[in-house]
Amino acid sequence: MTDDPAIEAQHLRRTFGEQVVLDGVELTVARGSVFALLGPNGAGKTTTVRILTTLTAPDGGWARVAGFDVVEQRHEVRSRISLTGQHVAVDELLTGEENLRLAARLTGAGRATARLLAADLIERFDLVDAARRRVGTYSGGMRRKLDLAASLVRRPEVIFLDEPTTGLDPRSRQVMWDVIADLVASGITVFLTTQYLEEADRLADRIAVMDSGRIVAVDSAVALKRSVGSERLDLVAGDDRAFGEIEAQLGTRTVRHDRARRTLGVPTSGNALDIRTLLDGIDPHGTLVERFTIHVPTLDDVFMSLTGRAAQPDAATSEPSPHASPQSSAQSSSQSSSQSSSQPDRRPEPSHV
Repeated sequence: MTDDPAIEAQHLRRTFGEQVVLDGVELTVARGSVFALLGPNGAGKTTTVRILTTLTAPDGGWARVAGFDVVEQRHEVRSRISLTGQHVAVDELLTGEENLRLAARLTGAGRATARLLAADLIERFDLVDAARRRVGTYSGGMRRKLDLAASLVRRPEVIFLDEPTTGLDPRSRQVMWDVIADLVASGITVFLTTQYLEEADRLADRIAVMDSGRIVAVDSAVALKRSVGSERLDLVAGDDRAFGEIEAQLGTRTVRHDRARRTLGVPTSGNALDIRTLLDGIDPHGTLVERFTIHVPTLDDVFMSLTGRAAQPDAATSEPSPHASPQSSAQSSSQSSSQSSSQPDRRPEPSHV
């Protein structure tokens, strides 16, 4: 296996009219890893994914996926990737099993192979009981799982998952997380956008935070959380008098001050000896502090620190809606040609730098 990145982008720019959607985006994603892209509404996440999956051309800069240029070699890129978008793309008139067998046949698999592939994916995605039911009767979560399963009938080098667990119940989300872990263990690179910070924290080797068309931070979850501060000991006073006494003792050490909740925060290393020492120093007789909690920096803190707003589900924005999808490794070249010809290719000449 080559050591070249699975995904590499430099100075990507994209505008829609006078609006700058991407403003010099740079990314490098190692092969066999999970890379998560986080950002508030309208940050440019969808446009980034569309460029990397050949659906939208950049106005400037360049990108390579699986070693191929997304503009000049888009057919090579499409043959090596899979995209599971926000909009489920399965046939509601067919059963789940029929959808998977059809997807396998479209990749060139024979009947027997397609049947085996479908059976394996149905088992893997916990769809056995629903396999012979029409997809029109499926819940949103079941359709989501079937959609991802269909994209894996032929092994892609890179899979793009655009909010793959949106609408799933906790059990189905866990199943999806296990599948993603299995994909990476088998060498597939996963590029993930998600509205769930817990998901990125749990799955991603590296996380990029995007805001206003730029990447504002890239690192591991641990490093990003450390960048916004240390652990904090939050002390809840028993009453207003106790709050005033603790406040006076802490002085300038206070990093959180919430009079309404009678809560004061002070930095801590998080280890037991440090916490015990702090409590003994502040409340030696045990009469002031009613309770305490340890606050560990989270990706929510990172998100708020870097973007100035809380993370929230994507809503309609001025970014183009990803209704179209690139033909994944689970689809035929004839479908790829059909899709390409159905939409005029207004692709500008790439500006390589």
